[in-house]
Amino acid sequence: MLKSRIITASILLLFLLLFMFVLPSVWWQGLVVVTVMQATLEWTKLARLSSRISYIYSALSLLIMVALLWFYPEKPFDTLAIPHLFIYAVSAVLWLIIVPAWMIAGWRIQHPLLMCLTGWAIIIPTGLAMLDLYSISPLLLLFLLCLVWVADIGAYFSGRRFGKHKLAPRISPGKTWEGVIGALLGVTLYVVLVWFLSPLHEQHLPVLLLAAGWWVGLAVIGDLFESAIKRQAGVKDSGALLPGHGGLLDRIDALTSTLPLAALVILLQQMS
Repeated sequence: MLKSRIITASILLLFLLLFMFVLPSVWWQGLVVVTVMQATLEWTKLARLSSRISYIYSALSLLIMVALLWFYPEKPFDTLAIPHLFIYAVSAVLWLIIVPAWMIAGWRIQHPLLMCLTGWAIIIPTGLAMLDLYSISPLLLLFLLCLVWVADIGAYFSGRRFGKHKLAPRISPGKTWEGVIGALLGVTLYVVLVWFLSPLHEQHLPVLLLAAGWWVGLAVIGDLFESAIKRQAGVKDSGALLPGHGGLLDRIDALTSTLPLAALVILLQQMS
């Protein structure tokens, strides 16, 4: 299991670096569209949508992404700040207010329309954030992606070695508070290392560490929410696309709750 996870993750990383730093930007845009569509297909199964509704939902999702790319400018924050701000604000409301209440109350909402809207509020802002953050700096996007991956690795190994106290046993029995601590430690070491070796040393380290801690919290919320949806759907994984990892949503669940909010903060900074 661990071997297959490592092999799959290594291949994915190589492809990601190729699309981000070697191929023209249009390839990255294409990869984002493919990512959004695969995540949408997996969401239709988790939401238990009928075949007819799934086709319509997937087609509308594709139209949304095509529209975003059609109007996508060279500098999105200069000309489309308000529409992008609105999309990220929807994501912020979802992850900071609705999702915590959803999980605390243990809601089991299966109405097709509500599940469709939730899926869009999760997936579309993530795709847009991947485009916006890449347009600002591929290195910035890679730094943010690595934050999530380091947190995931730290949580995985720390939870397996020391995990005793369950984080949310009704939602995901395998996740522990020791895993969260491992994620925080891993992210802290990562941020300090990058701070010393990159232009980030111009920033205040305590502020960066505080932001990284908040980032881990958002990642945990995204991870737990997908686990709650999978438990509601009665499945272990969102799919079987990635050996050792499950579906694509299983791999990007923490990104859906972090990248849009990072893009929101940067957008507000750009506008100020």
